[in-house]
Amino acid sequence: MWIARLYLFALVGVLSVAGCGQNRSNSPTARPADTSTSAGATASSSSASSATAADTTENADLRVLVLGNSIAAGLGVPSGASFPSRLQQTVDSLGWNVTIQNAGVSGETTAGGLRRIDWLLNERVDVLILELGGNDGLRGVDPSATQQNLNGIIDTTLAAYPEAHVLLAGMRIPPNLGPDYTEQFRQVYPAVAKQYEQVTLVPFISEEVMGVDSLVQDDGIHPNVAGHRHVARSVWSYLRPLLEEMRSQAPA
Repeated sequence: MWIARLYLFALVGVLSVAGCGQNRSNSPTARPADTSTSAGATASSSSASSATAADTTENADLRVLVLGNSIAAGLGVPSGASFPSRLQQTVDSLGWNVTIQNAGVSGETTAGGLRRIDWLLNERVDVLILELGGNDGLRGVDPSATQQNLNGIIDTTLAAYPEAHVLLAGMRIPPNLGPDYTEQFRQVYPAVAKQYEQVTLVPFISEEVMGVDSLVQDDGIHPNVAGHRHVARSVWSYLRPLLEEMRSQAPA
């Protein structure tokens, strides 16, 4: 059922339109999203993290950067309800000195993420959660270009911070552009992940949410508050082991 909704989603271009209320956890003032998005795509710079987390940004032992689109940005949910904000709340509850930096922008593409990554790396990155590409697929961008952009983002991150790790969120698209394109797009993410020892492929993070009415907003695509809790739990299952290992290796 979620495939049918994604098909409708492709027609209306929901992800390529930035809405009010997107949020960021400990985000610096955002540069504009990819200007190749459809009319109306803009980025807000409202914070989605708690005041406590924001106060510890500069002194955090570990920093996690979430580079994504409207899902990461929390389109349509209250400040503090997006999955990056949920991750921040989780690490805070454990008493870990970790900052989750949310650089999600509605309508963002891999090309836009590549243009922004240098600026975002001005602060140290220990883990990059890379949640981009869905908008590429909906617009019919050549999968080889999407792969090249993802490689560029990862290469730039690892060049700046060789000990960093990347969680690469796989994306899925509706079949309206044909089976060949859909399959080529699907193969991009495992192909990228296989190139790096420090990249872990995270299966489609909206798997448990997509198509479940109680977990999505009226558009049938974007997670609601409960849906973001599910997404956060999915991402946390990959992020927690990384943070635990990094914390165990940190000097006392």
